[in-house]
Amino acid sequence: MASKAAVVSANKRSELGSRANKRLRDSGKLPGVIYGHKQDVVPITLNRKEVTTHLTHGAHLFELALDGGKENALVKEVQYDHLGIEVLHVDFARVDLNERVELTVSLELKGEPKGEKDGGVLQQIVNELEIECVVTDIPDIIVHDVTEMGMDSVLYIKDLKLPPGVKCTQDEDLMVAQVREVKEQVAAATEEAAAEPEVIGGKKPEDDAAAAAAAPAKK
Repeated sequence: MASKAAVVSANKRSELGSRANKRLRDSGKLPGVIYGHKQDVVPITLNRKEVTTHLTHGAHLFELALDGGKENALVKEVQYDHLGIEVLHVDFARVDLNERVELTVSLELKGEPKGEKDGGVLQQIVNELEIECVVTDIPDIIVHDVTEMGMDSVLYIKDLKLPPGVKCTQDEDLMVAQVREVKEQVAAATEEAAAEPEVIGGKKPEDDAAAAAAAPAKK
């Protein structure tokens, strides 16, 4: 189901730079920019809590109330802190509501595969989909039912049921998920580990690097 634009208020900001941005975040604001459609780049501030909530719920399209007017914009980049938790900055690109865009959305596999009753485990390989659609058809998230997947079943891009008007731009034969027996997964991991035996007492590359760094420089 396509989502409506997330409506938020924005204000132009005159102070730029990391220190100014930190002061904004400390006061509950979020720095960002809006650009595109051959118009000027406009630095803006937004309500951090409000925007973060919309992003957490998968919003991609925003309606920014700015200077008495409104700007329809698509989230192009979100910068997070080193823990990947706190939003630090958001880049928005102006869009026309009738244009087609390419973006990435989350993929959720829903249900319990039939193969799990036979000892299988669902392994999801692709968690995000690269899609193309009209701006107003952007889904917050794409959900696919996997209840019919049996033991050794494989789900490919071409098997996904996408919302109307949404096209996936990835290879249709790309594996999305599979149901495999637990013992098979353990055996595969064991074989991989056995293929790279550790040399007891041997030097590792990082040991040589550490020794070189610790050695006194020759005069």
